[in-house]
Amino acid sequence: MPSFDIVSEVDKQEIRNAVDQLNKEVSARFDFKGSDARAEQNDYELYLFADDEFKLGQVMDILVARFTKREIDVRCLDKGSVEKISGNKVKQKITVKTGVESDLAKKIVKLIKDSKLKVQASIQGDVVRVTGAKRDILQETIQLVKTGITELPLQFRNFRD
Repeated sequence: MPSFDIVSEVDKQEIRNAVDQLNKEVSARFDFKGSDARAEQNDYELYLFADDEFKLGQVMDILVARFTKREIDVRCLDKGSVEKISGNKVKQKITVKTGVESDLAKKIVKLIKDSKLKVQASIQGDVVRVTGAKRDILQETIQLVKTGITELPLQFRNFRD
């Protein structure tokens, strides 16, 4: 039976490259001279550091630009609250969301069932597997999910006949 998986993945190496580019640009920019603005990566968690909230916003703008240039969808970024650290310096934790969370997976399954297409959708961990009788119906399902779910970037993997 033909099937495919709906996943949400982000390449960790591309994130590392974007963070390295951000740090290089911040160190070269004149408006950041003498400041402690930087970004650090720990797996799928990013930490932005700056002297004040305004510079933190500028660092965030540079991060979004770098992610866009590396074709990483910025909808996967989950911004944390701005925390004050020593003196007047601030930091912000940003989590890169990977995997389809259970609430979103239920929403995807409900969308597919309400469409009355002849496919079955099942949640398997952080992946939604869709199986159907014909390849054409699966392609219609992919188009339906692409238009119906916009809050997280989704990829369609393991398309099998």
